[in-house]
Amino acid sequence: MTPDEYCQQQAGTRGSSFYYSFLFLPAPKRRAITALYAFCREVDDVVDECSDPQLARTKLAWWRQEITQTFHGTPQHPVTRALLPAITAYGLQQPLFHEIIDGMEMDLDHDRYATFDDLAVYCRRVAVVVGMLSATIFGYGDARTLGFARDLAMAFQLTNIIRDVGEDARRNRVYLPATDLERFHVSVQDILNGRETDGMRALLMFQAQRAENYYRQALEGLPAADRLTQLPSLIMADIYHANLAEIRADGFRVLKHKIVLSPLRKLWIAWRTRRREHRRAHRITTAA
Repeated sequence: MTPDEYCQQQAGTRGSSFYYSFLFLPAPKRRAITALYAFCREVDDVVDECSDPQLARTKLAWWRQEITQTFHGTPQHPVTRALLPAITAYGLQQPLFHEIIDGMEMDLDHDRYATFDDLAVYCRRVAVVVGMLSATIFGYGDARTLGFARDLAMAFQLTNIIRDVGEDARRNRVYLPATDLERFHVSVQDILNGRETDGMRALLMFQAQRAENYYRQALEGLPAADRLTQLPSLIMADIYHANLAEIRADGFRVLKHKIVLSPLRKLWIAWRTRRREHRRAHRITTAA
């Protein structure tokens, strides 16, 4: 198995949102973004699959060293061997990879967050940094596109938190800030015990609106000239936003089950988004 094949296996199957987002990329960019997401999967699995926190820390320390070696041109792991050409071709920055590992390590130290500001630090490390690296691989000509990437990644992570409330609770993790729980009269035990109260639904509606604000800021901040190069991000935005809409339509009953879109729905959204963006670009070109 080649490093690229290994990354393809790790990064996601045909059912993942990432798969459909990367479908329309040229091969070099598709290999680069797949390697990036394979790296994220590897370090995320360290935390999720290691029952011994000390062993998880040891493995994350190994990954820190492996990233350092990769930036010195001597990767050992299939994922970092696949990442090296992307690092060179797109000028990816070493500190951002270490920051992702910092975010994964936070899950070893924190299973509760006091405020949204505290949660935002976690979101930056596990999602926003990945969004910035992704935007760099996709390509941009206007620096404001990095702002789009940051806001969109926050929207994605907040959507994931809402979607996975029940699943996270079964791991004794609560990512909803304590100040928000207090505001809506929801206790941690309500979440851990799966109590679907009116307060819980109001709390999740509030979190969904927070995510919606980030989606809106992101899309308003994307320069028109970079829309086509950022097509994979726009496809992911439409898929994630549709998932959030389904959760809302289901009454935010996420404590007992996880709502995900079908592969066929994701493929249709990807095709629709690509068609919309190419039509938009054609209209602009024609008008000019």
